[in-house]
Amino acid sequence: MLNGKRIVVVMPAYNAGKTLKRTFDEIPRDIVDDILLTDDKSADNTVELARTLGIKVFVHDKNLGYGGNQKTCYREALKAGADVVIMLHPDYQYPPKLIIPMAALLTSGMFDVVLGSRILGNKALKGGMPLYKYIANRALTFLENIIIKQKLSEYHTGYRAFSREVLLSLPLLENSNDFVFDNQILAQALYFGYRVGEITCPAHYEKDSSSINFSRSIIYGLGVLKTAISYMLGKLGLNRSRIFNTNGHRLSV
Repeated sequence: MLNGKRIVVVMPAYNAGKTLKRTFDEIPRDIVDDILLTDDKSADNTVELARTLGIKVFVHDKNLGYGGNQKTCYREALKAGADVVIMLHPDYQYPPKLIIPMAALLTSGMFDVVLGSRILGNKALKGGMPLYKYIANRALTFLENIIIKQKLSEYHTGYRAFSREVLLSLPLLENSNDFVFDNQILAQALYFGYRVGEITCPAHYEKDSSSINFSRSIIYGLGVLKTAISYMLGKLGLNRSRIFNTNGHRLSV
């Protein structure tokens, strides 16, 4: 626990057998109360390895997609009594040691959502982020900041921490089961007035790091722009998307 709050780390996994142990070994156990892994029907030894490591594992009978996997992550973390939920990819791209400052920013009451930004500190390219991904990241972030009137350094990091209140109050079940879920949940947090903070996060890109291909990246980018435009229209009172509807479906625990 940290500041009297229960900290749960969730890992949405798909074919993470080669990197899971390295990621798991660096999770700071002195503050983390529970570690959960949800497996999206991997074809490798992810599930067997996770169980050997003593991680609580939840397995999908069929592949639901990255967003669908996150929904399971957050639901099970809330059931486990989490006050703070930190999503850490098991591909060793993001440093687990940052769990401590991310959790501290939430348990101190300063923020409701904390992002590990690969852009702050100019570490992205040095860490191996492909140039086209870096350019796309910066371009999409620039456009989103203009459309939704925010000033985040990055909307696309997979390293995130959420308070229990945020995960229970947002209409997460209205979001996509695909990769754009990441963008939708962040847009929802901003739309409903939650405080979002960022910390510098040096990332490591290796051959075993998870990534989406170019065509899926294009689909993701279009989904990001659609989300931003829906956000703007909702704020203007012109049209309210289901993902920004206060009566939308939420996680139940």
